[in-house]
Amino acid sequence: MLRSVEMKDYMLTDPVKMKADGNVYDAIHLMLVYKVSGLCVVDDGGHLIGVLSELDCLRAILGSVYNENPVGTVSEYMTKQVISVKTTDNIVDVANDMLKHKHRRRPVIQEDGILIGQVTCRQLLRAVKEFALPEDPTEH
Repeated sequence: MLRSVEMKDYMLTDPVKMKADGNVYDAIHLMLVYKVSGLCVVDDGGHLIGVLSELDCLRAILGSVYNENPVGTVSEYMTKQVISVKTTDNIVDVANDMLKHKHRRRPVIQEDGILIGQVTCRQLLRAVKEFALPEDPTEH
């Protein structure tokens, strides 16, 4: 069994985030700089309002080129119906649900909807691997 099964022990506590009125090219820049495949979209109060993936950005760019229009804002392409998790959620349940929905990440929110973290497939893999084998410092 894992040492802990609560999300709080495996989540990233400082996910890459952006505002909905930001430019898609700025979002792409953040993804490239931080080497992530998506980011969380928050309002001025830090409440989660969506997620933006690499595929969303690719859709924006290709649509812009095809239609000869400016690329637009994050709010035009982000996924607004997001499945989020709480710090006390069980990582095994979250992992199963992520597989079921083919999601690569889940935002972690407080009860009031404020974004406080994120869990990705990588964190879940690390948690399971650490149970089976000792932690390897080259994996960080």
